[in-house]
Amino acid sequence: MVHVLSSRTLLRPTDPDRSRAFYGEQLGLAVHREFGTGPERGTLYFLGGGFLEVSGRSDAPLSPGLVLWLQVEDAAAAHGELRAKGVEIVRPPVREPWGLVEMWIADPDGTRIVLVEVPAEHPLRYRPGI
Repeated sequence: MVHVLSSRTLLRPTDPDRSRAFYGEQLGLAVHREFGTGPERGTLYFLGGGFLEVSGRSDAPLSPGLVLWLQVEDAAAAHGELRAKGVEIVRPPVREPWGLVEMWIADPDGTRIVLVEVPAEHPLRYRPGI
């Protein structure tokens, strides 16, 4: 068995400064560390149990198959906060048939981001014996 100590998602944006402004200022992710210099320097953001690294540059947007799932405490509150910061809301919070509340946004390169709330009564929160 592989013992994973940490996890990281790596994004190579088409415009690193624009993406850092999105993830750091608009989405409000906390910076873990930065490395390198210049416009293509790396920035590592906290993502709960993992990290998001925005570094380097890509000539084309990422694959449309890539989706970032970020769990939030309150999707409605996140909706209001992000809308006030000018983040384009692809779809406002909706309670899905499987019980989760999902809101969809996209980063400046079109990378899909799902903000998901796990309601208190959802089976994912059920822990027998606790």
